[in-house]
Amino acid sequence: MTKMKLQIAHQVPGRIRMKVPSAKENPELLEQIKQTFSVIPGIENVIVNPTTGSVVLHYDTDRHDEFHGRLEHHTGGHYKPPTNEIDALANKIEQEAEYLAEHSHTAKVIVDFFRDFDQGIKIASGNVIDLKIVLAAGIAGFTVFEVGATAATPVWVTLAVFALNHMIQANMATADQAEPAGATA
Repeated sequence: MTKMKLQIAHQVPGRIRMKVPSAKENPELLEQIKQTFSVIPGIENVIVNPTTGSVVLHYDTDRHDEFHGRLEHHTGGHYKPPTNEIDALANKIEQEAEYLAEHSHTAKVIVDFFRDFDQGIKIASGNVIDLKIVLAAGIAGFTVFEVGATAATPVWVTLAVFALNHMIQANMATADQAEPAGATA
């Protein structure tokens, strides 16, 4: 199959819908794509639509990892599987941002700014932290600050007591397991 651009339009476990712009109104190319994807282990059904140039893959969710690895191989690296729900959501947001950036100069400037900012955070932290983590930490910190300022018991006190309680319980359970049966002090 010749090299072509594939765009993941939507994916949920067990189903992926891709857009193939070069296959729009080209049933022969879509049939070739269908035959190519049909041989991937785990594929249960391939549906093509020549009017829209889309391909829908239904796959066995029990073979999720194997399927995504094979799909990445068959698409020449154009497809990157999500590693978890957060990455899947981030990928979807990124795809939507890319689409908007293709149609608006302002959107392109904003997307490029955040992509560069994210890359800067990754470089500065040795690829340990990225923009998703900074954003989550910022929201959590803001929430603790705002709610903690108006709560009867400050949130940080409640969290500290909760964490201390769990640490004590975890250490007691570890100490009980480490103490040999029948030992006396």
